[in-house]
Amino acid sequence: MSKTYRLFISHSWSYDKNYQRVVELIQEQGISFYDHSVPKNDPIHTNGTDKQLHDAIEAKMKGTSCILILAGVYASYSKWIKKEIAIAESYGKSIIAIEPWDSDRTSTVVKNAADKIVKWQGKSIADAIKELG
Repeated sequence: MSKTYRLFISHSWSYDKNYQRVVELIQEQGISFYDHSVPKNDPIHTNGTDKQLHDAIEAKMKGTSCILILAGVYASYSKWIKKEIAIAESYGKSIIAIEPWDSDRTSTVVKNAADKIVKWQGKSIADAIKELG
């Protein structure tokens, strides 16, 4: 019987295709998982205060196996990535940083917080989830 992992995949709505591709890569590796991520079709950030968004993200992260963060350079400039890292660390969640292909520059904020840094490849991501999740 295979384990079902509980994952929170941090991403920017501007890079939603990258999020979708990470989900596909994980599925292609046969990893069974429940996605705790905030879905684009039901965003929690469009209404309410920063505190409400923080609390909603915290509630989604609380029960996860690990956190995956796309480590594109845009992540260094996102105030929410930093908050998500802080929430993950406060719960002792493992963080997996996923570096995009052909990326000369990646987020040092994300990589410094990561327990494991992997390339944009299904097997690498799946192995990290199995190791840390």
